[in-house]
Amino acid sequence: MTFTAWCNSHLRKAGTQIENIEEDFRDGLKLMLLLEVISGERLAKPERGKMRVHKISNVNKALDFIASKGVKLVSIGAEEIVDGNVKMTLGMIWTIILRFAIQDISVEETSAKEGLLLWCQRKTAPYKNVNIQNFHISWKDGLGFCALIHRHRPELIDYGKLRKDDPLTNLNTAFDVAEKYLDIPKMLDAEDIVGTARPDEKAIMTYVSSFYHAFSGAQKAETAANRICKVLAVNQENEQLMEDYEKLASDLLEWIRRTIPWLENRVPENTMHAMQQKLEDFRDYRRLHKPPKVQEKCQLEINFNTLQTKLRLSNRPAFMPSEGRMVSDINNAWGCLEQVEKGYEEWLLNEIRRLERLDHLAEKFRQKASIHEAWTDGKEAMLRQKDYETATLSEIKALLKKHEAFESDLAAHQDRVEQIAAIAQELNELDYYDSPSVNARCQKICDQWDNLGALTQKRREALERTEKLLETIDQLYLEYAKRAAPFNNWMEGAMEDLQDTFIVHTIEEIQGLTTAHEQFKATLPDADKERLAILGIHNEVSKIVQTYHVNMAGTNPYTTITPQEINGKWDHVRQLVPRRDQALTEEHARQQHNERLRKQFGAQANVIGPWIQTKMEEIGRISIEMHGTLEDQLSHLRQYEKSIVNYKPKIDQLEGDHQLIQEALIFDNKHTNYTMEHIRVGWEQLLTTIARTINEVENQILTRDAKGISQEQMNEFRASFNHFDRKKTGMMDTDDFRACLISMGYNMGEAEFARIMSIVDPNRLGVVTFQAFIDFMSRETADTDTADQVMASFKILAGDKNYITVDELRRELPPDQAEYCIARMAPYTGPDSVPGALDYMSFSTALYGESDL
Repeated sequence: MTFTAWCNSHLRKAGTQIENIEEDFRDGLKLMLLLEVISGERLAKPERGKMRVHKISNVNKALDFIASKGVKLVSIGAEEIVDGNVKMTLGMIWTIILRFAIQDISVEETSAKEGLLLWCQRKTAPYKNVNIQNFHISWKDGLGFCALIHRHRPELIDYGKLRKDDPLTNLNTAFDVAEKYLDIPKMLDAEDIVGTARPDEKAIMTYVSSFYHAFSGAQKAETAANRICKVLAVNQENEQLMEDYEKLASDLLEWIRRTIPWLENRVPENTMHAMQQKLEDFRDYRRLHKPPKVQEKCQLEINFNTLQTKLRLSNRPAFMPSEGRMVSDINNAWGCLEQVEKGYEEWLLNEIRRLERLDHLAEKFRQKASIHEAWTDGKEAMLRQKDYETATLSEIKALLKKHEAFESDLAAHQDRVEQIAAIAQELNELDYYDSPSVNARCQKICDQWDNLGALTQKRREALERTEKLLETIDQLYLEYAKRAAPFNNWMEGAMEDLQDTFIVHTIEEIQGLTTAHEQFKATLPDADKERLAILGIHNEVSKIVQTYHVNMAGTNPYTTITPQEINGKWDHVRQLVPRRDQALTEEHARQQHNERLRKQFGAQANVIGPWIQTKMEEIGRISIEMHGTLEDQLSHLRQYEKSIVNYKPKIDQLEGDHQLIQEALIFDNKHTNYTMEHIRVGWEQLLTTIARTINEVENQILTRDAKGISQEQMNEFRASFNHFDRKKTGMMDTDDFRACLISMGYNMGEAEFARIMSIVDPNRLGVVTFQAFIDFMSRETADTDTADQVMASFKILAGDKNYITVDELRRELPPDQAEYCIARMAPYTGPDSVPGALDYMSFSTALYGESDL
């Protein structure tokens, strides 16, 4: 039944058919006609006679034609066919079916039977209740036939309503639909298939081959769809990389935009605490916030290079980031960031030094002002009194001598007033935040000092007017006053010096203070002799007063400095000396500690700095003198990168020592020429350089694999490049590149060489990189898709129309790629346009850029 139906499906095209397969082919006429229909060729003219010899001649013409197609006919002769031998006749028909209906089926270079089976398996793969493993029992439940129809014409069968336990309905549904809508005659009987343990394999193969030929047009569409899917997948991946680049670039530029004003803000704070907090914030920025941004910047450049390589390898236009987000824009912004960052830390430290100096000066000002104000307290009232008007001659003499002592004391305090004014002036010049109150206090002291001078002059003049009336004066009191006043002033100066605060930065400075203090202590014995001498004068006065009953009430009319006051101040000086000793000793220990910190930092920096420089030079040599396969080189570089990353704890340790130095307010270090800034910049450059070198090798691997370059070719390219890279910079200049081409057999004039240079050096930098050299050497062998191929594939899906509809795209492509095309294709505006028509030609052009078409 199957062979008869198959034969009739072709004979009806010639307007005839057979009823009995073993009878109707006996005269050879319909057999020759069948072969003409299925082959599309003309056979030799048949014999029209009715004799046996005529029939044998016609059958032999048919068998000869079959043999001419490369088919071996084993044990099949014309006599058996003419005699109606059923077995021989069916064998001959099966041979014809194999040759003309099945043999041309080839899927992935398999045999005809395997190819047909593989085609069935692929088409029914989405149907979970279908499992095609052969051409007999796999088809018994009828779902396989229904799945083939539903896969290509889903509107013909409601597949969801079919049941695996109802094979008769499934088979009859498939046979009826195939005959009615697909022009495939009913070649099988549903009851026979269900009722047979193993259906006839040849019958099912014959019937299934009719489905293959009926859907061959859809097979071309599927091939075209696969090609489009591949192209669209590449484009989708590239667009995602572009979006990732744009976002990363925007985020990095925004971070730089926010950070620069912070680093540019050089408005100083008024207090040490606030400025030290600024310094701590800057340390957090360098240690925590900036390093991830350094990595992001490096990753951005790597992503950009990888994307450009992928675009170039897939014949796509180069990626041009949106305005302001080029790699050069990011590098410029980064350069601006590092420029403003460069002086920020130095400014902070200078400001801290300034505030430290200001605090010291302000405290010194307050001490000297307090001492002076204490001295001047009551002096104006004393100068204004008119005691001389009722005094005796001796009292007037005493008042005059006392005033002379006061003038001596006043002159001795002139230096302190000048020091107070000088400190106030320095605080103003250093922009001390509390300068108004300092200036007000200083002005008050200066005004008072001027007033004291005027009052002193006025009182002297008054005393001198009455001096002629006064003749007697106690010389001893005068001598006591004259010697007590400078000694008292010396003690006040000594107390002031012993209590004076100091700030030093080196061992030498503290040693200088210690030496000066020792020299001061050496003067104490002589001072004590002077004290005893002054007290001796006072004792002599007391003896004279007691002896001569002088009406002096035991007081010195020339000075207010008493022996008790001298002894009290002397005792105070003696108490201050050991305190000064202790303060100097503690400062000496602190300076020794600071020196240890300097030496510790210097020792590490003097190792790490040269180590970073050595690694930079080694990376430079590795990138030029690579050996082995690219994978070997990549592995070597990654091991190298790992060893560099493992060095990070030493950098962190140095950062810790640097922080200790800053916290100790150490501002110079004679033990090393390396600053922490040098080490940081060198470390960041080292990490960036190794990452870029690894990315270059990865891109070479991408290029090698995409271009089909063998490892031997890649080694040859590398050897040629290294030979002519005479300066060992990783780039050839123009003359070296010309010599390289000549060595490889290129014979070219100036125009041809200029054309090649425009390819390998599009930016006209005058150098050729290794990546550009590889691209040039392999570009002629590239096996990539083109815009013409994509356009032709869309034309197949569109049924040879100049446009494609939304429904056709959704039917032929996977959902995400169909929607990708629909969103990007422009409406078709040609004269034969229909609703939902899209312009696939301009879309294909846009995928590759105008220059490729």
